[in-house]
Amino acid sequence: MNIKRKRTKPLTNQKSSSTVSFANEFLWAIIGLLLTVFSTFVEAFVTNMPWTWSEQGVHPLPLGVTFQVGAVLLTGCMGGKNAGLLAQVAYVFLGLFWHPVFAQGGGLDYWQQPSFGYILGFMPGAWLCGWMAFQTRTKLESLAIGGLSGLLVIHLCGLIYLVGLSFLSPITVPHNSLFEMIINYSVQPIPGQFVIVCAMAIIAFILRQILFY
Repeated sequence: MNIKRKRTKPLTNQKSSSTVSFANEFLWAIIGLLLTVFSTFVEAFVTNMPWTWSEQGVHPLPLGVTFQVGAVLLTGCMGGKNAGLLAQVAYVFLGLFWHPVFAQGGGLDYWQQPSFGYILGFMPGAWLCGWMAFQTRTKLESLAIGGLSGLLVIHLCGLIYLVGLSFLSPITVPHNSLFEMIINYSVQPIPGQFVIVCAMAIIAFILRQILFY
C-alpha cells in the first residue's frame, strides 16, 4: 500500500510576521507620546567622523531639524500601527486642548500654523510605518523602508495642508510665499530627516532583537 506524504514547505520559506500584544501596544503608545513631546524641542545633530576625533576632537554638526520625526516613526516600528496612531492622536489632542506641546505653542487656533499639516501627517505616517514594520520578520531594510514611507506620508499631508491653507487663509499663507514655505518645511528638512530615519531604523532593529520580536 502506497501512502502519499504531503509535502510541507520549509519554515524558512514561509512568510512570518510579529505581533504586538495589547499591553505592549498601550505601553509603546505612552512611550511614543512622551518621546514625541520631548523630541519636539531637541535639535538633532551628528558628529565629525570618529577617526578624526583624536586630532580634531568631537564636534557636533546640527542637522537643522529635531528628533521629532524619529520619535514618531520609532513608535510605529516598536509598537505597531495601533500604538503609532494612538500616540500621535494623543499628541495632537494634547496640543490643541491641553498643553503647548507643539513647536510654536498650542491651542485650537494652531490649525492656522503652516506646519500643522505635518503634525496631522504624524498619524497616518506612524500608522503606515507600524503596519509595514510587522509584515515580515524583523529586518533592518524593512524597518528603513517603513520609516521612509512614513516620512513620505508626513510630507504629503503637510504639502496638501499648505496648499489648502493658502486658499482658506491667504493671510496666513499668502500665495506668493507658498513656494518659499514648501522649501522651508519640506525640501530643506529632508536630508536631516533622512539621516534620522536611518538612525531610527538601526535603533528599532537593535531593540527588537533585544526584546525578541
